[in-house]
Amino acid sequence: MNQPLSYVNSSAKIANNVVIEPFVTINKNVEIGEGTWIGSNVTIMEGTRIGKNCRIFPGAVLGAIPQDLKFRGEDTTAEIGDNTTIREFVTINRGTVAKGKTVVGSNCLLMAYVHVAHDCVIGDNVILVNGVNLAGEVIVDEYAIISANSLIHQFCHIGAHTMLAGNSLVGKDVPPYVKAARYPLSYAGVNSIGLRRRNFCNEKINKIQDIYRVLFNQGMNVTQAVEYIEAELPASKERDEIILFIRNSKRGIIKGYFDKSES
Repeated sequence: MNQPLSYVNSSAKIANNVVIEPFVTINKNVEIGEGTWIGSNVTIMEGTRIGKNCRIFPGAVLGAIPQDLKFRGEDTTAEIGDNTTIREFVTINRGTVAKGKTVVGSNCLLMAYVHVAHDCVIGDNVILVNGVNLAGEVIVDEYAIISANSLIHQFCHIGAHTMLAGNSLVGKDVPPYVKAARYPLSYAGVNSIGLRRRNFCNEKINKIQDIYRVLFNQGMNVTQAVEYIEAELPASKERDEIILFIRNSKRGIIKGYFDKSES
């Protein structure tokens, strides 16, 4: 761990087998778990918590204060789970008084030039491809994949097992298990390939497709569709998760591609 060409604050809590390359800066009030590798020219600022066996590539800046004019220096954190890879020039800001922390889960991959703003919460096994930008208080649920250069509006919620096309402009919530593409961002089918890779059986995938056919293709508004789904389609973990997601949506969900309001 001892690297004479790096600065490590004496109060930082760093496991014995962490590897720190030259020209790294690690400030006070930082914790880094065992087995993590910190590449050269990484800056880890106050309030950062990094789990075990992470890889942080050159140029990343973790735990910088929020780019939020309401921030008044409150004591907040940026927390990164185990086995997560953070590639070159990724920036992750710490939280504000709104939530107190920014969270990136375990087993995630954040590719080069990704930005994660204050108070975002990213679940486990998420992939953010090169140049993705998340505004403040965005939630990204587990196993979501957001393709390159996509921009996510503040307060948006991206559901689990979703796949967003590159260059997406996301201003509405994206419910679980779907693909989303086009402009304005629209439903583009169920993410069946991704679900099969995660051992969802065909029966489950077909039931998810039935739910989204009602929601997007039957000519009902969202409230009517949710009531129909709850009353007429068989109960399942996936059905209930979709219903709960839609009912809790603060920004409203994306439209179906053939929705008349988009024509």
